[in-house]
Amino acid sequence: MHTADPPRGFTPTSSRHVVLCDEGGQPLRTCDINQAHRHPGELHLAFSIYLFSPNRRSLLIQQRSPSKPLWPGIWANTCCSHPQWGEDAISAGRRRLLEELGIDTPLTQGPGFVYRAEEPSGRGVEHEYDLLLHGTFDRSPSPNPLEVTAWRWVALDELTSLLRHQPHQFAPWLHLGLPRLLAHLQQI
Repeated sequence: MHTADPPRGFTPTSSRHVVLCDEGGQPLRTCDINQAHRHPGELHLAFSIYLFSPNRRSLLIQQRSPSKPLWPGIWANTCCSHPQWGEDAISAGRRRLLEELGIDTPLTQGPGFVYRAEEPSGRGVEHEYDLLLHGTFDRSPSPNPLEVTAWRWVALDELTSLLRHQPHQFAPWLHLGLPRLLAHLQQI
């Protein structure tokens, strides 16, 4: 496990908006990010990035910063966030990878799905149309500690076991997204 280096500037999550959408992921309008995450949660666009080792046997995961409003300190996929109005998922993903982890690498869009999850401590709700983005990477990230507490490469077999035996240590979108993405990658 690796811990984060000192921060480099970034736009705080609390000052942004999300794009509300329908069940098919079609944009409708913008909404304050905090409002969208209040109970019962408003359906909005999101993306989850999965960076694999070049042999696709390991995944780069991150531990979310304790300052995150939802699921603080929980392990998640490489990076996840929300596109801004008019921003495509690939561009948004590359922007957030750079802001959170200091990574600039090509991404490919996979499938999307809708999920809703209530944060266990009652802090809010995720209700997202989540587009799965993936790529490969073979170096160490340079994380922003305001976003990421720690990171590690984990073998997919080990991660599958951890998700099964220690489910509460991982974000709900990782539990839902990883199997969908792996099934998608087997088909291409």
